[in-house]
Amino acid sequence: MADPRVSRFCRQCLQLEPAPEFPSGELLRDEEVQEALYERLFAAKETTLPQRYQLRILKELVARIESSIVDWDKHGISNNLMSAMSRLLSLSLPPETAAAQERYSVTYYLSPLETEPAASDPHITLLESRFLISASGTTGLRTWEAALHLGQYLCSNPSLVKGKRVLELGSGTGYLAVLCAKYLGSEHVIASDGSDEVVRMLPDSCILNGLEGTERVSVMELNWGQDLGGSDGEVSQGLADLDTVLGADITYDASAIPPLVATLSELARLSPGISILIAATERNRTTFESFLDACRQRGFAVSYEDFAVPSKAMQNGPFYNDASPIHICKLSV
Repeated sequence: MADPRVSRFCRQCLQLEPAPEFPSGELLRDEEVQEALYERLFAAKETTLPQRYQLRILKELVARIESSIVDWDKHGISNNLMSAMSRLLSLSLPPETAAAQERYSVTYYLSPLETEPAASDPHITLLESRFLISASGTTGLRTWEAALHLGQYLCSNPSLVKGKRVLELGSGTGYLAVLCAKYLGSEHVIASDGSDEVVRMLPDSCILNGLEGTERVSVMELNWGQDLGGSDGEVSQGLADLDTVLGADITYDASAIPPLVATLSELARLSPGISILIAATERNRTTFESFLDACRQRGFAVSYEDFAVPSKAMQNGPFYNDASPIHICKLSV
């Protein structure tokens, strides 16, 4: 499947994009393209796509192929695609409300890390609940745009984490922790979150990405504002001697900003010279400004990293919204 438009469509589907960009009818009616799409997206033993998502994409795909065919003696619709659709239509699919409770495999391709010719496509696979907020109220059951954008920035500036001891705050699905540990050469990464439910799920991310049993990544529960030292005065679980702290989409809740900034200040005290990078999608400017003000009050110097969100048309994985600004802030003491 050499055509980049077909590959891009598959990557969007594997990321469960709600509106993937279908290739042209001229491409879709090609027999080899149809078979490649079947093998990558719909082959029963291979696919990881949710059944409802498969069926929706497959229905539109077949309709587009059908409408593109002028000469039925020359072109047709793949028997494998038609069989896959018949199989899905025959299933008793769970209600949408029940399906929303499930975790599904989501694959993010790391286009900045690809080389030519690529031996394999660098990617991160995670289990996510796209439409569910956990019982504790956390939004950490899916990967958000700011994490994807900060990941792109780190792929373009790997020296920020290569050979470094890294702490990710509010890890959620663990996208950044996996990226740093698996692809960017971090010495060790601590994936932390304040939700015990999310922390219990983080090891799944390590297993899915071949990081189980390694020394490169560990998981811990970390509630912002808590004392980072134990009763004997020792710092908890290696939180001293860190080189880099990462956080993405962790500034949206105004009530969480004071304990978050207190934790950042404590980490800076424990590891002088530490580099802190925080990425935030600008949903509420007032809340974001209150985070920056709180940082300055704690003695941090705040600067913006110059790294624009690429347009959707230029993205080749991962894919994320280009309509809202995403800021990457560097904090230093």
